[in-house]
Amino acid sequence: MNLIDISKKTILVGVTGSIAIYKACELVRLFVKSGANVKVVMTPSAQKFITPLTFEAITRNRVLTSQSEDWSSNLNHIDYAQNCDAFVIAPATANTINKLSKGIADNILLESALAHHKNLIIAPSANTQMLNNHYTEGSLKMLAVNDVVIVKPQEKLLACGTQGNGALAEPIEIYYQTLKEILKDDFWSNRKVVVTGGGTREAIDSVRFIGNHSSGKMANALATALYLKGADVCMVTTKPSNNLPQEVYTLSVEDAQEMLEYTIDCIRVAKKGVMSKASLNNPNAIGMIQKTPYLFMAAAVADYTPKFPQEGKLKKDSIGNEWSIELKQTPDILKTIDKSGIITVGFKAEKDEKTALENAKKALNTKGIDAIALNILKEQNNFGSDKNEIIFITKDKEQKIELNSKINVAFSLINLAKELDSE
Repeated sequence: MNLIDISKKTILVGVTGSIAIYKACELVRLFVKSGANVKVVMTPSAQKFITPLTFEAITRNRVLTSQSEDWSSNLNHIDYAQNCDAFVIAPATANTINKLSKGIADNILLESALAHHKNLIIAPSANTQMLNNHYTEGSLKMLAVNDVVIVKPQEKLLACGTQGNGALAEPIEIYYQTLKEILKDDFWSNRKVVVTGGGTREAIDSVRFIGNHSSGKMANALATALYLKGADVCMVTTKPSNNLPQEVYTLSVEDAQEMLEYTIDCIRVAKKGVMSKASLNNPNAIGMIQKTPYLFMAAAVADYTPKFPQEGKLKKDSIGNEWSIELKQTPDILKTIDKSGIITVGFKAEKDEKTALENAKKALNTKGIDAIALNILKEQNNFGSDKNEIIFITKDKEQKIELNSKINVAFSLINLAKELDSE
């Protein structure tokens, strides 16, 4: 899981009276583990499910309730609401949603929401019929029009016994959508970006394949960082991850040829200015000037593939003591794709430190790309590790990103990549 450093941020979490309140504890822990200063405000109904002491133990901050509000300190609905970078209401009941849309402030949480003036995120949790009621639907539309971020609930078996939509979104998804609001960057906002990741698997038969040790972690970190900066990300990967933000459009592939085809398709769509359902449903995207798309080619594509892959499983008895497999070169994706109108960043992993830089500069020229991220593999940043260090190489300069977690390296890398767009 890619937890992001937000140690300079303050998050206010609002908790309402829903059975899903136990998930709010996990959400608060995610923010705390990311270094944020986390404060909590609870409705009277929420206190029927869980006591303020639980959240105080997690956050080391006093919980704001109607009983604890203190105007001789900052423990009040004005200070808590105005001195935070984001206000997240999770779970948000149908009652709270409908009152929020009307500006009603008849409890401490709603008073705080009315006083808040920055990023407001709500994660609904309610019975399916209550959520689908036309009053609630109208309230959600009104909140969305007023720039409130709605984290969509899940469809599953609810606590009331109903099978349907209304379960609170997973804490990690609420976490990601909150961070997207406080970390977004105008440069990346609504920019189309294609990321490839993982090592391709070239089939020998229906069971065996030629592959490599690429874990896809660096690509996942890149996709996450780009999403949190506001980019519209399409990821083509052999190693899809459950920990990616749900709004990252992910395509799962197997071999080099499939990765080539899907990458070409994603680039073509990116150039048209439409990539994901999120962008199609974003009213703010209408009429915007199309920004130059980016491609981050982080996948470890096999150089060779079996010339004659077999159906079924080849038996050892029929092969004999030795097995010679005829191979052919796979397509060079970076050479093959049309790179006009798109900024391309390649990736290169090397073991020999003496020749690594020379090989990377050669690839930069022969593949006709804008930059290359050189990863010299060592014990601390080998395949599958959670850390990395990179030399970011362009035609004009080389910049080193020191050893760090892959998510932090990803943020540093995309910050350097901004310089490639001269618009």
